[in-house]
Amino acid sequence: MNVSIGTIFSIYRRISEGETATMEDFMQPGTAQVAAGYIIYGSSTMLVYTTGHGVNGFTLDPSIGTFCLSHANMTTPEEGNIYSVNEGNYFDFSEGVRNYIDDCKKQNMSGRYIGSLVADFHRNLLKGGIYMYPATKKSPNGKLRLVIRGQYTGHDRGTSWRDSHRWHHLILDIKPTELHQRCPLYIGSKGMVEKVMKA
Repeated sequence: MNVSIGTIFSIYRRISEGETATMEDFMQPGTAQVAAGYIIYGSSTMLVYTTGHGVNGFTLDPSIGTFCLSHANMTTPEEGNIYSVNEGNYFDFSEGVRNYIDDCKKQNMSGRYIGSLVADFHRNLLKGGIYMYPATKKSPNGKLRLVIRGQYTGHDRGTSWRDSHRWHHLILDIKPTELHQRCPLYIGSKGMVEKVMKA
C-alpha cells in the first residue's frame, strides 16, 4: 500500500559452542541484547538503534550514500496524545483495554494506526503516544511474535507486556520458549503504558 515500513533487528552474543549457531542462541531474553533497532523506509530512510546507552537516529543522505546523525539521544516523551491500535478488533479486546480506548477518545486524543509496527512506533517515539496490540478472544496469547518484534522494539525501558491472565512483565525479561512465540504488546510513552496496564 506504499506506506512506511521497516526492518527490525537485534544483536545477541552467541552462547553456544561449535561452528554453527543453535536454537539456544535465539532463545535469549531481551535483556541479553547487545544492540537493537530498526530501519524505517518512507519519505526518508532512517536507522534508529541503541546499544543500551541511549537511542540515536541516523538519516540516509542519498547524495553521499551515508547515514548521518540526525536525531541524537532520542527519548519517548513521558506522555503523549496519540493512541495506535487496530480498532477493528475493539469488541474482541478485554473490557479494560476497551475502557482505556474509550478514555483516549474522551480526552480527544488522536487515533493513528498505520498497521506497520515500525512506522507507528517511530511516530510515537518522536511525538509521544502508545502502540497497542492487545490479546483478543481469537488470539489470547497475542498476535505479534515476541522474538521477531516484541523484544527488538522493546529495547527501550518503557515497554510492558500483559498476557491473558492480566499479569504484566517487562517484555525484555521474558525468556522465549519457541521461535514464533506470540505476545500482546503495549509500547510508548511511560505514563500511557502504565495507565493501560492498570485498565
